[in-house]
Amino acid sequence: MSGGNDERENTLNQLLTEMDGFGTNSNVIVLAATNRADVLDKALMRAGRFDRQIFVDLPDIRERAEIFKVHLTPLKKVEGLDTEFLAKQTPGFSGADIANVCNEAALIAARYNKAAVDKQDFLDAVDRIVGGLEKKNKIVTPEEKKAIAIHEAGHATVSWMLEHAAPLIKVTIVPRGQSLGAAWYLPEERLIVRTDQMLDEMCATMGGRAAEKVTFNRISTGALSDLEKVTKQARAMVTVYGLNDKIGNVTYYDSTGQSEYNFSKPYSDETAKVIDKEISLLIESQYQRAIAILEEHKDKLNQLADILIEKEVIFKDDLETIFGEKNF
Repeated sequence: MSGGNDERENTLNQLLTEMDGFGTNSNVIVLAATNRADVLDKALMRAGRFDRQIFVDLPDIRERAEIFKVHLTPLKKVEGLDTEFLAKQTPGFSGADIANVCNEAALIAARYNKAAVDKQDFLDAVDRIVGGLEKKNKIVTPEEKKAIAIHEAGHATVSWMLEHAAPLIKVTIVPRGQSLGAAWYLPEERLIVRTDQMLDEMCATMGGRAAEKVTFNRISTGALSDLEKVTKQARAMVTVYGLNDKIGNVTYYDSTGQSEYNFSKPYSDETAKVIDKEISLLIESQYQRAIAILEEHKDKLNQLADILIEKEVIFKDDLETIFGEKNF
């Protein structure tokens, strides 16, 4: 930490000076908003300054439908556009994200010289915001295309066979943003997550690399984002949520955010070794589970990959044709 001449110190002092200028009878209410409440100084948060704190969470499905109505007002849209459907397609989106979706949908519609913005434009806009810009002109060799198709088909196959994995909407091997292919899911909005749900999601995420192993018996660098995701999830299970038997009901999470400024870890070196080992075991067990599922359904995996190479994008209906109805 730097000395008292820090930028934040000056801002804090100025704020306190200005607020202390108000008498108790000034009839002035001070409102402030931040997305980093954890780094605010205690001097600001004491009673008499900001007495009341209101936590604003991300909007749920009903609130998103209402926010869509606000941002759809200035747009020329097709008759009977279903805001409930749009709200379902955007879990975890904030109000600003929804405004961005509406704006992007209008741009897409204008690009195709449409008279009004329709449902497909909104779906394309969500894909654009979540996954990045489509890059159809990227040079991909046939061998790479086959590997990408197998990888994405692996995600789709494993998630279809698991009870708690998020429902799949579509799978694509068209490069988008930094990714070479993607499987799109529509996650449930849960308030609490159970261990088996987290494990199923991790297993589905490892499905891509597992499919490469099962099909080619060699793996590639294409699973980087998957590995990053499962490592974060496994670390959270072990160190944050206390869902690991070896570590037990302990959390090393600090909701105040003060631990960011400490140089010491909240656990010993011995515990650090156990944590690393448990994270690795968690990920490897789900990887082996994904391999076992794919070994069992290898013919369907290859069938799905062949359709992907041919069509480049497949939807839930195509998966139902190959795998039949989902059991859960």
